[in-house]
Amino acid sequence: MRTLTKLSKAPGTAPDSKAPETAPDSKAPEAAPDSKAPGTAPELNQDVAEDVSADSAAARHELDGRIKGDGPLARDTIPYTNAHPHSQTHESAIKHVTGRAAYIDDLSAPADTLHVAMGLSPVAHGRLTRLDLDKVRAMPGVVDVIAVGDVPGHTDIGPVFPGDPIFVEEEISYVGQVIFAVAAESHRAAREAVQAAVVEIDEQPACLDPVAAAEREEFVRPTHVQQSGDWEQALKDAALVVEDEQFVGGQEHFYLEGQACLVQPTEDEGVVVFTSNQHPSETQKLVAEVLGIPFHAVTVEVRRMGGGFGGKETQASPWACIAALIARRTGRTTRVRLPRAEDMRATGKRHPFHNRYRLGVDDQGVILGGEITVIGDCGYSPDLSDAIVDRAMFHSDNAYSLGDARVTGHRARTHTASNTAFRGFGGPQGMMVIEAAMDDIARRIGEDPLTVRKRNFYRPDRQTTHYGQHVDQIALLKALVEQIETSSDYWERRQAITEFNADSPIVKKGLALTPVKFGISFTAKHLNQAGALLHVYTDGSVMINHGGTEMGQGLHTKICQVAARELGLDTAEVRISATRTDKVPNTSPTAASSGADLNGQAARDACVKLKERLFDFAHEHLYKDQGLDRENMRLEAGHLVAGHGESEQRIPWGELVQAAYLNRISLSEKGFYATPLIHYDRNVGQGRPFYYYAFGAAVAEVSVDTLTGEYQVDRVDILHDVGDSLNPAIDLGQVEGGFIQGMGWLTSEELKWNDAGRLISDGPATYKIPTYGDLPPVFNVKLMEGHPNSMASIYRSKAVGEPPFMLGMAVWSALRDALASLADYAEAPRLDTPATPERVLMAAETLRARYNPWPLEKGAK
Repeated sequence: MRTLTKLSKAPGTAPDSKAPETAPDSKAPEAAPDSKAPGTAPELNQDVAEDVSADSAAARHELDGRIKGDGPLARDTIPYTNAHPHSQTHESAIKHVTGRAAYIDDLSAPADTLHVAMGLSPVAHGRLTRLDLDKVRAMPGVVDVIAVGDVPGHTDIGPVFPGDPIFVEEEISYVGQVIFAVAAESHRAAREAVQAAVVEIDEQPACLDPVAAAEREEFVRPTHVQQSGDWEQALKDAALVVEDEQFVGGQEHFYLEGQACLVQPTEDEGVVVFTSNQHPSETQKLVAEVLGIPFHAVTVEVRRMGGGFGGKETQASPWACIAALIARRTGRTTRVRLPRAEDMRATGKRHPFHNRYRLGVDDQGVILGGEITVIGDCGYSPDLSDAIVDRAMFHSDNAYSLGDARVTGHRARTHTASNTAFRGFGGPQGMMVIEAAMDDIARRIGEDPLTVRKRNFYRPDRQTTHYGQHVDQIALLKALVEQIETSSDYWERRQAITEFNADSPIVKKGLALTPVKFGISFTAKHLNQAGALLHVYTDGSVMINHGGTEMGQGLHTKICQVAARELGLDTAEVRISATRTDKVPNTSPTAASSGADLNGQAARDACVKLKERLFDFAHEHLYKDQGLDRENMRLEAGHLVAGHGESEQRIPWGELVQAAYLNRISLSEKGFYATPLIHYDRNVGQGRPFYYYAFGAAVAEVSVDTLTGEYQVDRVDILHDVGDSLNPAIDLGQVEGGFIQGMGWLTSEELKWNDAGRLISDGPATYKIPTYGDLPPVFNVKLMEGHPNSMASIYRSKAVGEPPFMLGMAVWSALRDALASLADYAEAPRLDTPATPERVLMAAETLRARYNPWPLEKGAK
């Protein structure tokens, strides 16, 4: 368990703890100036120092006299003390913190490397009537200028469905769409040259409203429906019908390393692409098609990304294609790196959603059935929207049985950048609708929202989803929620908060416990496969390569651990190499939380095959006079071990490898894995799209100033299910980071477009991701123990990339709970996301006008 302790109060503020027990006019005895022990922290205000260590107290003392917020406030942590054998640091941790980890812009390149800048559309919708680039070519330092007419191969680079032109040919579909590209001797020269272009556009009205687009049936892909039972009859039979709608905002990926690539031409017709990219094989395919060359002529390499979150699954490819075109035309290495504002304007976001629900419930608040409609704002093209809206539909139940239900998903076309994958892949947007319904049902029947949630959990008599999949491990969900309900003191705090709100007219507190049930697998069945390549060298060191990519999530670390575990070695003996398409071909994207599940099994498969070969060799060729027990051979602690007890024989790993090499035994192996059992029939909207589910729950407490709409998150408790963890230390970090990113999506991260369709929140000054100061003062995070995966995943672990993201919904629900106190908990207000202070204030004013006059007006004469 990892806990961030409560922040101390800064000097001059009222302390939470008791004041020193001295008389008001008494003074604490003063220590002699020279009595202080060497190396101890300077004297500090007792309120500051009493609940932090000496080091933290000293760090805070350095901030005395400075503007509040001028520097981070030192916090104490309780170190992670669980000596779990699989808890290990990230394989690049030291490189990360020392700056030695190489990202795309750190890679050495020839002195004559070209730098590329993009000419982007200034309008959201129109027709390109004139493009004159002669002045651009004449600008100082310009080497090449390309547009759609210069592409020798495919001009449409849609990842799944057509609709994504590499350059504008005639129709312009969003602000930021690429019209042309300039290659120059320096990045500055390229950017300045872009301004010299003559671009004439016949601007046309833009559609920015996905609801209006859906009403006009303007879709990027056909509508899909999932249905179970007679939902209309369920509504007729219900004691109560609850209905509402909500807007769920999008989210910018805001990866620290922006879109970047470096492309080198090869001696034949090909290229080598170094890219910050979640899907190297797709980029290989698209680059080859744009150049009109075979796939084998393109090699794509990814060592690491400075963040991805889904934004580099499909939308890293266009920049590689453009750089490859210039590299082949000029014969020079070419670099592309997008400035942050251009990156934000040119690339898609998490899909905004408009959700509606109408549910019939009995007098206990148990859902009997109903209908849910989700409308995804897909932007101008399909990209991955078909699968994203599907996953929103799959997760519109979250952890609750919908009964007889119909779920409809629309994919609306608007004139914005094509929205794309983002952590959760539509699942979070789908879950939001049912979590809103849970709060609304609770207020209508006068029960605590947690009580209503628990009544609606999947249970033995209702264990099948609206898309036909049986929900396994429902006992785990119940146990997990009960455990965090107890450990967080939910009911005691509920009572205290109710009493606080009754006496506090302005500041209101809220509390919520929300669960997560997230399906693990690509919903596109063919993507559920992975390969790995294993090499053992004659000194006994091991190199492993696989098709997954590292974006900071620790995938490479876990794969090294898998290889070391299978071969009985220390992880220091295993090294991982950059993901390359010429080592493991035809790979799937690192997405859908499946990186460790798929690639870990592929790596294990390679190790098992090699182990068996070495065991056979040892049995047949080593110690023939004594004989080695083949049946009980194993690799452990750097040795091949045969037999048990007195008959046990041990051969050092290095000696075994040397002997195998000298006897011409292959020390290389490939592995492969394909997820079993999954299937889904879109024609009927039924199947088993997920191999298993991961569960979790979070309890959040907030305080809201109902006069301003400002609020703070006071405490968060999380309990998350990762099966038998591959690496608890890394998994804890994923849970913490996922929660914070989810909280940011629902609270502070607001995307804003003007009426002309231009994104105006295009940088950190206008788009606010959570910062260190947004951490809850009390942040308790724990992994669920003793519940291995019921399915045969890698060592019975569970995916941890995406599921924790949805834990952030507890903060949003807690805000609604705080606001509901203004109506004496008779109503949960509509609160669209992100729940900015402005939206919170408007919701508070609406409730207060309806239920309760302003406190200051009560005494007015």
